[in-house]
Amino acid sequence: QVQLVESGGGSVQPGGSLRLTCAASGSIFRFSTMGWFRQAPGKQRELVATITTSGGITNYADSVKGRFTISRDNAKNTVYLQMNSLKPEDTAVYYCNLKPMLPPRTDYWGQGTQVTVSS
Repeated sequence: QVQLVESGGGSVQPGGSLRLTCAASGSIFRFSTMGWFRQAPGKQRELVATITTSGGITNYADSVKGRFTISRDNAKNTVYLQMNSLKPEDTAVYYCNLKPMLPPRTDYWGQGTQVTVSS
């Protein structure tokens, strides 16, 4: 069983920065693509960023390119999301996602962490 625990959310002014952390239990982390998603009130959950098992390939939503950076530390079973130049439209609950590349390919989700960008 995999558990994902996010931390690092909070309130910040526009232009500020936050770093989200997602710690995973279990032994499949290094065999899994990791991602960050977000869901704003009244909106569908959307992809923010993903990173492959070795960290060699990253993918970002157009809305966060150049401002957010996803990274991972397989030795610590942890994935990060560095968020810079935050905007009010980044306000959402941010969720960590683990997608195993080995069967059974069952997705796992964290409980979410709130990010609020407001002046």
